[in-house]
Amino acid sequence: MNSFFAFFGSPIIRMINVTGSMSLMFFDTIRLFFVPPFRIKLLLKQIEFIGVNSLSVIILTGSFTGMVFALQSYIGFHKFGAEQMVGTIVALAMARELGPVLSAIMIAARAGSAITAEIGTMKVTEQVDALNALAVDPVQYLFVPRILAGLIVVPMLNAVTVLCGIIGGYIVSIKVLGINKTLYLDYMYQYIEFSDFTSGMIKSFVFGGLVTLVGCYKGYMTTGGAEGVGKSTTESVVMACILILVFDYILTAFMF
Repeated sequence: MNSFFAFFGSPIIRMINVTGSMSLMFFDTIRLFFVPPFRIKLLLKQIEFIGVNSLSVIILTGSFTGMVFALQSYIGFHKFGAEQMVGTIVALAMARELGPVLSAIMIAARAGSAITAEIGTMKVTEQVDALNALAVDPVQYLFVPRILAGLIVVPMLNAVTVLCGIIGGYIVSIKVLGINKTLYLDYMYQYIEFSDFTSGMIKSFVFGGLVTLVGCYKGYMTTGGAEGVGKSTTESVVMACILILVFDYILTAFMF
C-alpha cells in the first residue's frame, strides 16, 4: 500500500515543489526588474538572441502554417461553396491561436533550450558560485535580462508569425486555388476584429515570460555535469511546451 501511494504521490509532490520554487523565482525576478543596476547591454544582447536570431525560423513557420491551413480550409469549404471564407478562417486562426502558440513553441525549442544550456553550464562549472562570491545577484544578472527580453520580443515575433501566415494563406488561396480576390479580402475585413489580434498578443506576452522563465529555472537547477546539462535542456523544452498549451487553454477560456 505504501509503494502504491509513493508511486502516484511522488510525481505530484515534485510538481508542487517545482511550481512553488518557480513561482518564488518569478516574483523575485519581477521585483528585480525595478532594482538597479539596470543591465541594458545584457538586455539588448538577449533581445538580439531571442528575437532577431529567431526571425528566419518564425517567418518560415508562419508562412507554411498559413499555406497549409489555407489548403485544408479550402478542402472543407469547397464542399459547401464557401471558398471565400478561407481568408477569414486563416486570419482568425493565425491571430487568435496558431500564431501565439507556434511562435512560442519554436522560441522554446530554439532560444529556451539555449538559455537552459548556457545557465546550466555556468552552474555546473561553478560560474554561478563565482557571481555570488563577487556579490552579484545571479537572478538579477542571469534571469532579468532574459525574461524581460522574452516579454518584449515574443509578442513582436508573434505579430510576424501572424502576418506571414496571412500572406502565405493569401498567396495559396489566390494564386494556387483561384479564389476570387475581392470576395476573399471583403470577407476577411468584415469578420476580423481588432480584439482577435489583441488576444493573441496577450497570449504571446504570457508565453514569452513562460519560455524564458522555464529556461532560466531549469538551467539554474542543473546538477550532474555535462549529462545534467543535456537532461535539463530536454526537460526545459518539454516543460515549456506543456505550459504553453496549458496556459493557452486557460487564457482562451478567460478571454472567451
